Amino acid sequence: MLNPRPVDSGTMNYLEIAGTALGVLYLYLEYRASAWLWLPSILMPAIYLAVYYEAGLYADFGISVYYILASVYGLICWMRGKGNSGEGMPVTHAPRQIYPALAAIFATLFIIIGLILSRLTDSTVPWADSLTTSLSIIAMWMLARKYVEQWIVWIVADLGCSILYVYKDLWPTGALYLAYAVVAFFGYKKWKSLIVK
Repeated sequence: MLNPRPVDSGTMNYLEIAGTALGVLYLYLEYRASAWLWLPSILMPAIYLAVYYEAGLYADFGISVYYILASVYGLICWMRGKGNSGEGMPVTHAPRQIYPALAAIFATLFIIIGLILSRLTDSTVPWADSLTTSLSIIAMWMLARKYVEQWIVWIVADLGCSILYVYKDLWPTGALYLAYAVVAFFGYKKWKSLIVK
């Protein structure tokens, strides 16, 4: 069984606040569809590795590693992809034919992560942690491909994360993820307007 290591709670508070501040910057840049979003997208999960481990949110700890790698991938995709005017990868709709594959990947991740957390860790919220983690993995990949529908997945994931973090007494992070959900609603509308018709 994994058990959190004792860490000074003052240090955790500073790390959580720093991660939250980077998250606000990330939100602003993502809303604007700016490629600069990938810098805080790499730094924020690096900080949250310690926060999530201490809180016993092991799937979130694992997804932070994924976020770092996916952010590097997203940066490369956004820089290499070219729109009609050469401005970088354009915002597009996700092709409908990928939905069944995404649903299957989500279901597989949810079951595997949930089983690992419930059987091999001391997590008190294994299935909730697995749900938000699986949704976030899908949403992050969709963001890297610049699909407008990524915002819909983020709304669901962010609302779930907000509830989960408040339950685990991570109030600044819970507030951040509630803000993410609100911004995701407006981000969806903004990104739809950026699609070249």
